[in-house]
Amino acid sequence: MKTKSTLLSMGFALAFSAATAQNSGEPITSTIEGNIYKPVKVPASEDRVKQLKVPAGFKITKFAENLNKPRMLAVGPDGTVYATDRDKGTVTMVRDTNNDGKADQQKVVATKKDMHGIALRDGKAYLMTVNSIYTAPINKDGTFGELKEIAKGFPEAGQHADRTLEFGPDGLLYVQVGSTCNACEETSDENATLVQMKSDGSGRRVYAKGLRNFIGFDWHPATKELWGFDHGIDWLGDTTQKEELNKIVDGGNYGWPYVYEDGQANLADEPPKGMTWEEYAKKTVFPVLTYDAHSAPMDLIFYKGAQFPKEYSGDAFATLHGSWNRSEPSGYKVVRVRYENGQPKSIEDFVTGFLVNGNKEVFGRVVGLAQHKDGSLLIADDDNGVIYRVAYQK
Repeated sequence: MKTKSTLLSMGFALAFSAATAQNSGEPITSTIEGNIYKPVKVPASEDRVKQLKVPAGFKITKFAENLNKPRMLAVGPDGTVYATDRDKGTVTMVRDTNNDGKADQQKVVATKKDMHGIALRDGKAYLMTVNSIYTAPINKDGTFGELKEIAKGFPEAGQHADRTLEFGPDGLLYVQVGSTCNACEETSDENATLVQMKSDGSGRRVYAKGLRNFIGFDWHPATKELWGFDHGIDWLGDTTQKEELNKIVDGGNYGWPYVYEDGQANLADEPPKGMTWEEYAKKTVFPVLTYDAHSAPMDLIFYKGAQFPKEYSGDAFATLHGSWNRSEPSGYKVVRVRYENGQPKSIEDFVTGFLVNGNKEVFGRVVGLAQHKDGSLLIADDDNGVIYRVAYQK
């Protein structure tokens, strides 16, 4: 299905500079045409999976299936895989007991409404819903013990309920809290931020702000610097706003909702305290790289394994869930972010082919990423309930 809607009443203005508009004494008015395109979902049949494209030497197969809507992934020291499902509010334990590259055990090990984020550390699981963080001991059989709430009172989610959390190299817990809206002034200081806290929930503070929906993030294995993709604003056109790859620093302001990319103004939202958009932009951190608008980046991890060729070490992988707010689809794939001397230099395709039949159909929308114990890459698909495995064939 393909529809178009002309957004005459939303007040977006893209054709002139913010400073000129603010200081001219003239009303800020404009129009923009917003497109919607959603491919039809089809099954992840064996024939469709076989036509997925990966670089030479790699092979992609189904690691597990029939998982409803797996989202974020985590792997324990023994190779046990855990997949969250916000739709059902569950965490499912997935195991490959005979090491043949395909899971043969599945078991739900935790249930809590809106469960989404997951991190593992020191024999415990840390799980996040919209408003709370829980921890549970991991039993010897891989199941979880009783859930204990360690942090609560996170703001309501609104448009972005995909809360995630990860442990940093400093041993602290970092929590992603998305915005409630596409672009607006938030009522809670914790919305559109990355929050830092201790593993018991104490010492909670906003680490970085101005992040619209910063779902996937990780630390570079050599530099220990924090990187991740932020979702761009919708309804600014087919090619605007691009997705942003940011280096996150303590106290950093990444611009949302007032400015984006290299300081461009979102004229629908005026900066606070009478600042111009240009003045506000000077207080923000710009992205290091950008990518196709509306691709919807979900997870990002750095490769730390030994199975892939040496040149992949220190590079990142990111899942692009796929667009809806443009005339031609973008995303629906996994990309590799090439790093040199700790800095990202380029973004290239790694797994493609989920769009089929001239982009009219799709059989996979990728979300969570994890590195398995053997160094292979696991990829969750919340459209057809599959976890894929990408392995290098030496």
